[in-house]
Amino acid sequence: MELNIQKPIVFLDLETTGIDVVKDRIVEFSFIKIMPNGTEDTWTQRINPEMPIPESSTKIHGISDSDVANEPTFKEIAKKVANFLEGCDLAGYNSNKFDVPMLAEELSRAEIDIDLKKMRHIDVQTIFHKMEQRTLEAAYQFYCNKSLENAHSAEADTRATYEVLKAQLDRYNGAEFKDKDGKVTQPIVNNVEKLAVFSSHNNNVDFMGRIIYNDKGQEVINFGKHKGKLVEEVFETDPGYYSWVIQSDFPSYTKRVLTAIKLRKLMK
Repeated sequence: MELNIQKPIVFLDLETTGIDVVKDRIVEFSFIKIMPNGTEDTWTQRINPEMPIPESSTKIHGISDSDVANEPTFKEIAKKVANFLEGCDLAGYNSNKFDVPMLAEELSRAEIDIDLKKMRHIDVQTIFHKMEQRTLEAAYQFYCNKSLENAHSAEADTRATYEVLKAQLDRYNGAEFKDKDGKVTQPIVNNVEKLAVFSSHNNNVDFMGRIIYNDKGQEVINFGKHKGKLVEEVFETDPGYYSWVIQSDFPSYTKRVLTAIKLRKLMK
């Protein structure tokens, strides 16, 4: 089943120096932009991460320091990346938890003003795990009846993710799903808005889920000693908390979210 989209959607996959969104860097990305008329625009690019690539990471994606020594840094092409993504929705495999936060962090470091949070995000892994509980290679075999060649190559993984989502729509379109409370929903519909809602685990305010919305739509701390407390209340009872976060090793988007809440509170 082909995707029913009204605006472009970009499938993405990142290969990186590691899994720490704050400290690690992108060494390769692949974007496949699907247009409403079905045409595609693919951009695969290796990146000089300006730091050594650990051997453990090279063993996974096969990219070494020498492979990226003469490639551009992310900052050098960040504006082009933002232009490519502007006006699109996003989709990937485990992208809500890793690829999108990592990409947002890189764009923030490059001082590019694009808010990925405003885009709709479809995470194919979430749909797969809710329905079948497998890995990407198994998902590709299960849904597409193909073996995934060159797994952990950014473009191979990105294209496999795109094909898996289309196959999921063929298999589950209109299927009922019971959530943890036993509520029956109709999760898999060929609609980007509904797919984005279904493939989201929670109501994150930032990408990493450090701040989440409660059932009243209020921002709540989701980690540490203040977990479960309203952000605005924490600012009142623990005046040094905001400064601690800003000076600590938190993702820049998390800091940006807290700053916006603090400024909003000051303007009340």
